Amino acid sequence: MTDTIEALPPEIQLDDYLAEHNATIVTTEGSHAVSVHGELELDGHRIPYHLVPDEGFLGKSGKWRKLSAEDRLALVKERWNDAARLKMEAQLLACAREVFAVDGIEPLRALSAFMAKYERAKVRCAIALDRVAAARSRQSADKAAAKTRDAVNLSRYPESFATAYAMQRHFIAVLGPTNSGKTHAAMEHLQKAKSGVYLAPLRLLALENYTRLQEAGIAVSLITGEQRKLHPDATHVASTVEMLNPERQVEVAVIDEIQLLDDPDRGAAWTAAVCGVPAQTVYLVGAPESREAIESLVARVGGTLEVRTLERKTALQMDKAPLLSLKNLKPGDVLIAFSRREVLNWRDKVIEQGLTVSAIYGNLSPEVRQAQAERFVSGETQVVVATDAIGMGLNTPARRIIFTTASKWDGYAEGVIAAPLAKQIAGRAGRFGKHETGYVAGFDGLTHKTIAALLRQKAEPLPNNGFFVAPSLKYLEAISQATGEVRLKALLSLFAKHINVHDEFFLPANLSDQMEKAEWLDALPLSLADRYTFSLCPISTKIPMLESALHDWAEHRARGKAAPLLRMMGTGGRNELQYLEDSCKLYAAYAWLGYRMPDTFPDGEMAQLLMQSTSERIDALLQVQNAKKRKSGKGNGFERRKPGARRRS
Repeated sequence: MTDTIEALPPEIQLDDYLAEHNATIVTTEGSHAVSVHGELELDGHRIPYHLVPDEGFLGKSGKWRKLSAEDRLALVKERWNDAARLKMEAQLLACAREVFAVDGIEPLRALSAFMAKYERAKVRCAIALDRVAAARSRQSADKAAAKTRDAVNLSRYPESFATAYAMQRHFIAVLGPTNSGKTHAAMEHLQKAKSGVYLAPLRLLALENYTRLQEAGIAVSLITGEQRKLHPDATHVASTVEMLNPERQVEVAVIDEIQLLDDPDRGAAWTAAVCGVPAQTVYLVGAPESREAIESLVARVGGTLEVRTLERKTALQMDKAPLLSLKNLKPGDVLIAFSRREVLNWRDKVIEQGLTVSAIYGNLSPEVRQAQAERFVSGETQVVVATDAIGMGLNTPARRIIFTTASKWDGYAEGVIAAPLAKQIAGRAGRFGKHETGYVAGFDGLTHKTIAALLRQKAEPLPNNGFFVAPSLKYLEAISQATGEVRLKALLSLFAKHINVHDEFFLPANLSDQMEKAEWLDALPLSLADRYTFSLCPISTKIPMLESALHDWAEHRARGKAAPLLRMMGTGGRNELQYLEDSCKLYAAYAWLGYRMPDTFPDGEMAQLLMQSTSERIDALLQVQNAKKRKSGKGNGFERRKPGARRRS
């Protein structure tokens, strides 16, 4: 048996080792780390934990990226093993004994601090003890301290959504893998309801289900951060989850991709939706591993819960062998790469084989992605080359999904993709009524073995505690009033600190991007409300042109002047596509601000039109590139990338 294990590729050995030791690799504080879970027993009490050991950090992105697969496995074994578990559990037990020794408190509530999968054990031990100290001092706290504490006490977070909290809501969790028909079941009920709302993780999904409701003859509005299509007599709304209206009561709500509760960047929007959507019946649609988290959260917010589990409607199986050559591609295949650059490179190589291609990647607007997918559905194109953007929300009835690699750059380092992502992408193979069996393959032997191992991996349940919460303007204003603090960055820090100390059920979301923007926004003569709005503007500060635009727009607001709609001039040639994509993002950000500050951003409608026309230009340009490539029959110098080599878009 040992010989068999050692014969596996190091990437698979690492996955097996992590599974055996109740561990996963997470990215936190800009580093890779081992996050582990288990349970302690103390005086008959069971104390669960999900933490990063103090020695569990594996290095900053540069170090981790340079390690070979063998060295990564060795490092994980060094940092997390039976001895390390005994050491950490002794640390946690010592903390727990100290908590239990204090009279007049609820120790298990304080020790729920141990459920924080992205944080160090020593930090969470300190928070557990801080909770004890806070509980003991409550009786003696002066009025000012009590006011500050109450301003940020999120133990009453669900109650802050007054409309939903006053209702008797019935939750229906519809859980299943991709291609199990779970979203269809929920949407059927939504269509029959007198009123309703669909909450999507992506503008693309909101748009898709807006169209679906429209085609069913329903008066429906579309509301996303950047786009509004308002029906004067709308009974239904399709929107992105962040655009939830907690005051509009409806009969049925559908919250899609509920497993994103566990996302430290966006999970707060799903927490808010479950707590705050004012619907008589609320569908929670997503992956099976969400069940325990859903049960815990619904028990906290109140209401009844029904769980429905669905099985996949079509069979899914690995091909017997890797693809090995693009000559083995067939119509109906989807190739998966993990960067824009590689999608376009693989596309060019596929065209050389005489096949027509749709290209789909995250940098494209939802409209372009949809248009490219529809060409594949209609048969106009024979093959799709896509990033993992295809894994959520696109109707691409693939016969076979082929991974060109099992590694992805996550913003810090490149490593093997997570099993849930592999399953979500692979699940796009096979479509009920079109392909009765879906097939999955790797392009080369190593990728084929790695993907097969990921699909066999048992999914780890989402934590049933520590749900992410982001601060609303209302909360920040309350903190400001209680403390006298007016700087946005400091208020965000206070919010995060007080959640940890005063609450056992919620955790602060990842506020790093918002705090980075807050630092320079605090230097401008803007109201707290304005600084808060600009800090949430969905614009990438990693693209200099977009970052410059955001600074410029904020300064116009500070001076009380209308901000012009900046227009990029395309340079043509090979850079034209990138310029058009960035232009589309610029127009989307202006439109987003236009809905929130129309006096400063008066050209919101023009931004919408430019978003649409630019999307059409991008789609047309992709088609022109395809046609030129087919006509020339020449590649672009693409070379097969060696496993483990760095990839960036």
